[in-house]
Amino acid sequence: MRVSTAQFYIQNGLQMSNQQAGVNEQVNYISSGKRVITAKDDAVAYGTLAGYKNDLANIEKYQRNITQAENHNSLIDTSLANAEGIMNELKDLMLQANSGVRSDDDLASIAQQASHSLQQILDIANSQDETGGYVFAGYQIDDAPFVLQADNTVNYRGDNGVRELQIAKNVSIATNQSGEQVFQKVPNALGDFTPTYNTNTSGIGVESAVIADPSVYNSAVNPPDFTFNFTTATDLSITDGAGNVTNIAGYVPGQTIAFNGIEVKLSGNPLPGDNFSLTPEENISVFDTLKSAIDWIENKTSAGDDPQVQVDFNQTLEQLSDAMNHLTSRRAQSGINLQVIDRQKSNHLDTELYLSSGRSSIEDLDFAKAISTFEQSKVALQAAQQSFTQVQSLSLFNYIR
Repeated sequence: MRVSTAQFYIQNGLQMSNQQAGVNEQVNYISSGKRVITAKDDAVAYGTLAGYKNDLANIEKYQRNITQAENHNSLIDTSLANAEGIMNELKDLMLQANSGVRSDDDLASIAQQASHSLQQILDIANSQDETGGYVFAGYQIDDAPFVLQADNTVNYRGDNGVRELQIAKNVSIATNQSGEQVFQKVPNALGDFTPTYNTNTSGIGVESAVIADPSVYNSAVNPPDFTFNFTTATDLSITDGAGNVTNIAGYVPGQTIAFNGIEVKLSGNPLPGDNFSLTPEENISVFDTLKSAIDWIENKTSAGDDPQVQVDFNQTLEQLSDAMNHLTSRRAQSGINLQVIDRQKSNHLDTELYLSSGRSSIEDLDFAKAISTFEQSKVALQAAQQSFTQVQSLSLFNYIR
């Protein structure tokens, strides 16, 4: 059979190219440490491996979200713990100002300490995370949510948005709490109304004022505010905002006053002329409570107090305690979130270990076998090269002696 020179070169070149490709392929396996790199290595294993890699990539994404969610909830927990501490200090200052006989200088010193509380809580309410976003602003993270006004009241300009991050396939966790829920919506310690004392010679105080029967209470027919006036120690008239009057005769101290679906309970023994009003107020902000406490301390004098001073003290102190409890409950929510995060973090570590083991069993290279195959491929390539070198140099003249 006739073999042309061109055919000879083509056949030998193709053979050596295939041998070289085999060597390169083995080098690629050894350098990567992987048995399955592409689908042609093992189509079934490659498909299974893709599933493992996808699950591991999801866990990596969840772990990044976990880190962020953990940081944010830890910041909330720390911030609210500091706020609780400041409010507890203010409570102690109120107790100091109300205990025994204090000189004007003592009271001025206590008032000066108390005056810093509002700004400290304001700074906490405007806390920022590592990206500069405001933690208690809802979705409005670019602007400070709480703004101090000239009269020391505080306005909220955030919203109720709650941002979440997915930390597992079916688990999302909140990374913030809205400032309205944390600092604005503190339940009124007295119930649904707040009293304003117009004349209080006896020192009576509202212990509770609630809408006991919503089906009877009708603010359109009997609009607030409600003015309570004791004409005698036992006779009481209640006038609503429309001028409708409800008379109660034979009032006994401590009894519950019921009218228009509302129930009111008083402390103390009223005197003729005592007069106060009730204004609907279901929630009282932390800042309003702080302002009331600071104002009470600043207005406290060493001279003899009128009965209203102690009534205001009791009411403010009770609301301050409720505000602290409210912050504690919001802090507990961040603690619950951190517990969920910890459990999910542990679950991911276990799952990651299982998935990594499964991926390794499919993907990892048997180095002893791979090196043996590499050496065989290298020998085959060298033999092909030597054979080509020897044959391609032969001619008819090699056979003429």
